[in-house]
Amino acid sequence: DEESDTRKINNSFLRDHNYATEADIISTVEFNPSGELLATGDKGGRVVVFQREQEPQRRGEYNVYSTFQSHDPEFDYLKSLEIEEKINKIRWLPQQNAAYFLLSTNDKTVKLWKISERDRRPEGYNLKDEDGRIRDPSTITSLRVPVLQNTDLMVEATARRVFSNAHTYHINSISVNSDLQTYISTDDLRVNLWNLEITDQSFNIVDIKPCNMEDLTEVITAAEFHPQQCNTLAYSSSRGSVRLCDMRKQALCDTHCKFFEEPEDPSTRSFFSEIISSISDIKFSHSGRFLMTRDYLTVKVWDLNMETRPVQTYQVHDYLRGKLCSLYENDCIFDKFECVWNGSDSVIMTGSYNNFFRMFDRNTKKDVTLEASRENSKPRAILKPRKVCVGGKRRKDEVTVDSLDFSKKILHSAWHPQENIIAVAASNNLYIFQDKVT
Repeated sequence: DEESDTRKINNSFLRDHNYATEADIISTVEFNPSGELLATGDKGGRVVVFQREQEPQRRGEYNVYSTFQSHDPEFDYLKSLEIEEKINKIRWLPQQNAAYFLLSTNDKTVKLWKISERDRRPEGYNLKDEDGRIRDPSTITSLRVPVLQNTDLMVEATARRVFSNAHTYHINSISVNSDLQTYISTDDLRVNLWNLEITDQSFNIVDIKPCNMEDLTEVITAAEFHPQQCNTLAYSSSRGSVRLCDMRKQALCDTHCKFFEEPEDPSTRSFFSEIISSISDIKFSHSGRFLMTRDYLTVKVWDLNMETRPVQTYQVHDYLRGKLCSLYENDCIFDKFECVWNGSDSVIMTGSYNNFFRMFDRNTKKDVTLEASRENSKPRAILKPRKVCVGGKRRKDEVTVDSLDFSKKILHSAWHPQENIIAVAASNNLYIFQDKVT
């Protein structure tokens, strides 16, 4: 039945960074609003931008468009701390002209990058030679009109703004507002509001830091602006709750206007309950009606009009519930998985271990497990659904829980805003899958 599912995915393209160093591990993936560009950031502070092929028969393919060093390692001399260059998040701004703009952030600094094309260069200067040297004015006997000559296409990335010195703790989220003038950056205890034109001033709109740090009971794990309402934002916590804030109500959004939290079932409470309830990612649906949250074992969909419980809960890898002790010992229980909506909000996707990723169809209630790996992913090959054997006799093609590789994990993924094209990052490999082309 899954074979005939509409989410038959054709592995049309595989991009392998082909490195083995820690710096090349992909740490974020993001499509731009049109889906024509796809950006990845890695632990080495680099941003690689891929552009979609324009030829109709190769529309599912993406090729390297631009590569640039976004962040470099720094050192905080006051705190004697190294600041990693790793790119934590990338967010595109809607395109306003021929150039593209994106925000990228490491632990402390957000940068606004402009990516533009140049295929002409001026020639025929009067006051300098073609190689740039200034000419002696006394040797100039005639005036020339400079002309623009066609050259090979160059793609340039330039840092237009640097937003720094506003976060004491590590930045985990950035989100562009629908007013296209402001954005938020979020760390463990604070959310700051920035104007895209102003780099030396930000407004602290959420601050959960207690007077005495010993009283700290939770941290902020993610934050995002509502896709249409420029006054509304949501932030999640390590205690499994989400707070919706309205900036019209007051300048400091310490008091929320809505609070989403599912009561814990006392019968399932264990030593790990608090850890696995921590929310690692939140995403508003494109319609703005729903909010999706990802914790360690589940994905939940909340209706913004109902705070008491989620309207849907999907088990991502419930078979790991019995292995939480070993996952705690190897620190995997602290992994932060992301979640994404498809363009119509009907399907959601999130990652798991063994390079598996899960898709849940909200309408048909079907779900599928797929694998992103070099062994089974050849260009234009159809991905076969994978199954994990929980108990009893293992069938052919099934994988046992004990044989899962926890070092292979899909933490970062993205879905094309209009089409069924997905990008999945597995270590230093980027896989791009699309609907089966008939």
